[in-house]
Amino acid sequence: MNDLIREKASKIKLLAFDVDGVMTTGEVTYDENGVEYKSFNVKDGHGLVRVQHAGFITAIITARKNGTVQHRAENLHITELYQGQKYKLPALEEIMKKYNLTYDQVSYMGDDLPDICILEKVGLKCCPNDAVDEVKSVCNFISSKDGGRGAVRELTDLILEAQGIKKEYTVSEGK
Repeated sequence: MNDLIREKASKIKLLAFDVDGVMTTGEVTYDENGVEYKSFNVKDGHGLVRVQHAGFITAIITARKNGTVQHRAENLHITELYQGQKYKLPALEEIMKKYNLTYDQVSYMGDDLPDICILEKVGLKCCPNDAVDEVKSVCNFISSKDGGRGAVRELTDLILEAQGIKKEYTVSEGK
C-alpha cells in the first residue's frame, strides 16, 4: 500500500459499505414469487467480523431494502444498518454524529453513482475493481478484487495492517 493510503487508513474508525456491487456481485435473483436473493462472500464477512472485534464501527448504507441484507447485517453484528437510502449522505452524517467522528475517520466502499456523494467527503474513498469509472475517478483505494469477490476483505485487511493490528487475530464469522 502506498504512503497516502496507509496514512488515511491509519485514521479510520468507521468502515461503511454499499451492498449491491460491493458486498455482492451486484446480481439480483428473484424467485417466482418476487422474493429477492443475494449471495455474500464468506471471506468478506470474516474481514468484517475481524474489524468489529478489533473495535471498529461498521455500517451498511444501501438504497435498496431487503430482508437478506437485514439478516446478513445481524449475522455479522454490523453496528449500523441503513436501508432504503436513495440519498446516502444523511445516513452517514447521522452515524458520524452518533459516534462523534470526522470524515477523515471514515472509510466508505461504493461502486456506482449514488455512492459518489459519500465518496467525495470521506477520508478513505474505496471501490471494488469493477466499479463504474466515475466512482473509480474519485477513489484513493481501488481494490484488486471485484464486488462480492473479496473487495471488502482486501479493505478490512488493509485497515488492520495500517493500524498495526495483527493478521493472526482470528474469529469466526457470525460469532
